[in-house]
Amino acid sequence: MGGMSSPVPDERVRNIGIIAHIDAGKTTVTERILYYTGITYKIGEVDAGTAVMDWMAQERERGITITAAATTTSWNDHQINIVDTPGHVDFTVEVERSLRVLDGGVVIFDAVAGVQSQSETVWRQADRYHIPRIGFVNKMDRVGADFWNAIEMIRERLNARPLPVQMPMGSEDKFEGAIDLVEMVALPFPGADEMPQPQPIPAQFYEEAKRRRDELLEGIAEVDDQMLISYVEHHDVTPVELKKAIRRATTAGLVNPIFCGSALKNKGIQPLLNAVIDYLPSPVEVPAVTGTDPKTGETVSREPREDEPFSALAFKVVADPYVGRLVYFRVYSGVAKQGAMLYNSTRGQRERLGRILRMHANRREDIDSIVAGQIAATVGLKNTFTGDTLCDENKQIVLEAIKFPEPVISVSIEPKTKDDQERMGDSLTRLVEEDPTFKARYDQDTGQTIISGMGELHLEIIVDRMMREFNVQAHVGRPEVAYKETITRPSKAEGRFVRQTGGRGQFGVVWLEVEPLPRGSGFQFENKLVGGAIPREYVPAVEQGIREALDTGVLAGYPVIDVRVALVDGQYHPVDSSEIAFKMAGSLGIQEGLKRAKPVVVEPIMKVEVATPDQFFGDVLSDISSRRGQVTDVDHRGHLRVVTAHIPLAETFGYATVLRSITQGRASYTMEFDHYQEVPASMAEQLAGRVQGPVRHGAQAVRR
Repeated sequence: MGGMSSPVPDERVRNIGIIAHIDAGKTTVTERILYYTGITYKIGEVDAGTAVMDWMAQERERGITITAAATTTSWNDHQINIVDTPGHVDFTVEVERSLRVLDGGVVIFDAVAGVQSQSETVWRQADRYHIPRIGFVNKMDRVGADFWNAIEMIRERLNARPLPVQMPMGSEDKFEGAIDLVEMVALPFPGADEMPQPQPIPAQFYEEAKRRRDELLEGIAEVDDQMLISYVEHHDVTPVELKKAIRRATTAGLVNPIFCGSALKNKGIQPLLNAVIDYLPSPVEVPAVTGTDPKTGETVSREPREDEPFSALAFKVVADPYVGRLVYFRVYSGVAKQGAMLYNSTRGQRERLGRILRMHANRREDIDSIVAGQIAATVGLKNTFTGDTLCDENKQIVLEAIKFPEPVISVSIEPKTKDDQERMGDSLTRLVEEDPTFKARYDQDTGQTIISGMGELHLEIIVDRMMREFNVQAHVGRPEVAYKETITRPSKAEGRFVRQTGGRGQFGVVWLEVEPLPRGSGFQFENKLVGGAIPREYVPAVEQGIREALDTGVLAGYPVIDVRVALVDGQYHPVDSSEIAFKMAGSLGIQEGLKRAKPVVVEPIMKVEVATPDQFFGDVLSDISSRRGQVTDVDHRGHLRVVTAHIPLAETFGYATVLRSITQGRASYTMEFDHYQEVPASMAEQLAGRVQGPVRHGAQAVRR
């Protein structure tokens, strides 16, 4: 139990995620934590490919984190469950599902770059799940490091309340330690293995430290009533009182304590570990989890206690080469022993809990039981997938599932031999199970398998894994964009499916109202029937017919998004009406409704952030405009210009190579999906022509 005897979900457990922009130092920080807490005997390095948390071959080769690795360790008699997440936007699913099951986060910021585009994305994700978090400004020893600039950027860009609890002593090559503003002591960072020993604050830093502590007290007084009284009445605040106040405010999500250090040089990690225990909540302090009773539809809640009915959320499925299908899950209430019979309330199936494993990246340790507040993995759950709820069959609950973005890019993939074909089917099934943002389908028209994902790197890694882990050799086509269709105005339409054939016929008539929704809303169906125009049992068939028809738009055959369809009226026949007749009527009605609602083709627009030295600024801008890009912001960060722009995904293929050549390899960029936008008229005609004209097969490879 990580040095602990009792499995009780007490205040001595922390479930935290390490989140940040790519290259800010998440894995390096995690490796130091594992070393200082005694899990590893030597420090792993990302650049050398020896990081424990980056255990996949692809991660070690590229020096990036691809999959969120979970590990358990202990510090000062507290158990810490850590999830090290990827920073690259193509693997946003890993951050999303990790945040859904964690109680706190450590956000790593680069002291030179400050808040970068992915920092904003992960911060928004953490906001959505109300995750209390602390910040660590890393790389304080690098040229251009500026702690106070990073604090200002957190305040402005993230709309957050950063609370510097430490102050750096020097920066760049003169960075020698931090001043703890709570205890008012200096913490000079010594060699690799030693704990920083508190010392009196050096004279040259004392005045600033006093001023910064006053700012700290003022910042806490603004959000904490108890501290406000002490502050107004000029009481001497003890470090213990101040810590409690910071903890209350952090747990409530009102402030974000900020620390500093240099993970690569082993500086500032032990104080950060202390901060995780001092300021981030235990499972007991997190509000009770709420869900739905599948039988009644009512909202029910579960307290994080052992005597509550069991409830857990599966947040990750991994095909492990040694133990088989691993399901990671977080227990929110109750207790479960190895071999226990559980109920998957999402799918309505019983599941037996096999071995329960505590994970240390890709190593594992067997445990007998798991209690509220714990995170573990299990072998033997056959029908449980990401986002499913496991619970007590007599006290059922369905927890809120995890929402995942739709894929934006597709490639065709063809096996080289018949043996490869069989292995490919098996490998795709397992990879789709693991990654909810990865989709695979067979295209009947072209005879090709189409795989879709979040970006070029995402699909590259998937294909690489197919070749290495499943020994599949395949030809991969060119990347294609996942265009969609939507409508621009409301319309009404009738769907009539009436067939008379000697005996019993088919009869179904529906009236639909179709209207556009804001981007990102998806599909909404509303039953507005009054009286008994159509028997209630036929309504689901109408909705199913509409959903299936929306897979193929009327303009260019792309899936239709962001529409609301209301069923307002209809007719039925007591003998001839059937589910299939109403399904067909729904399908015909929506097709007619879409044609009248002025449909348009929309394309994915990417938010691109390019950091380039000044002398290449003009070249970068002209290249962006040549790609139908729109610059939204230009920022100065030291000697770099940071350009933020929106560029259609179709224009970004091969961007890395072009950027490298126009900036002599000195610029870097990040790209993430932002929104869908209508394509230019000329392009819409071209796309529509690909489906309706003689080259229909070529378009099929791009569809969905």
